[in-house]
Amino acid sequence: MKQAPKYRVLVTGGAGFLGSHLCERLLADGHDVLCVDNYFTGRRQNIAHLLQNPRFEVLRHDITFPLFIEVDQIYNLACPASPIHYQSDPVQTTKVSVHGAINMLGLAKRLRARILQASTSEVYGDPAVAEQHEGYWGNVNPIGPRACYDEGKRCAETLFFDYHRQHKLSIKVMRIFNTYGPRMLPNDGRVVSNFIVQALQGEPITIYGDGSQTRSFCYVDDLIEGMVRLMETPADVTGPLNIGNPGEFTIRELAEKILQMTGSKSELQFAALPEDDPKRRRPNIDLARKVLGWEPKASLEVGLERTISYFRSTLCA
Repeated sequence: MKQAPKYRVLVTGGAGFLGSHLCERLLADGHDVLCVDNYFTGRRQNIAHLLQNPRFEVLRHDITFPLFIEVDQIYNLACPASPIHYQSDPVQTTKVSVHGAINMLGLAKRLRARILQASTSEVYGDPAVAEQHEGYWGNVNPIGPRACYDEGKRCAETLFFDYHRQHKLSIKVMRIFNTYGPRMLPNDGRVVSNFIVQALQGEPITIYGDGSQTRSFCYVDDLIEGMVRLMETPADVTGPLNIGNPGEFTIRELAEKILQMTGSKSELQFAALPEDDPKRRRPNIDLARKVLGWEPKASLEVGLERTISYFRSTLCA
């Protein structure tokens, strides 16, 4: 059987939650991996188990500054993804999305390398449609507190497609919906990690709003599988392409499920809904099914069990 070609691959944000899982997968597939991270939200312990692999390198670098290396493929994941972190320095968040994209696209152009952009479901804003498909242009507040991330990612998509049209660059744009799993930061403000940490520590479960807003939760292994498959598609497949789990749950349902699975006696505590917080998140993944032959495999229960186990071990360590 013909063996798949092996590449030298750059992963920006490679020490982060998603990036570390991607580095792990690419090494398992036999590629050489260069992990680049400035450790704003990435952590060395996420990649510590990979350091002995001779095909793995790490470089501390901020992609808002140019990078001069030689690679075959680029996965651009560098950007804080949780509201607590991206709103703590909104100007830098926009710089990472825009200047970082320009620098990585410039590198890809010089090397004629294929490049994948980790975009986000936040480009849809607070959607006016129940199920978000790639043709929906979104409903984003361009001057709100979330705009540094939402509009930064939208601008990055614009840059990717302009480089594709103007310079014939081989691009892939992937819109990531809520993803969870081991190596999430315990204090990142995202709902799955928030609820699990609060439940395990016996603290009140903080629900913003009345808990009727919905999210769709994709386990990290499924997400990484979709990402790798998209990178391997023919050159004429550019995206944007949704990757996420179409199963839709209210925030209250998630809280009650986590309480039940952890055996926690924590009580629900309600707080005001943050400005511009989307009321619904549910991906239409018809395109991913058709183009990639991909759909998520891990149920919410299976994924939560693994994630709860991870936080039990790290919080008690």
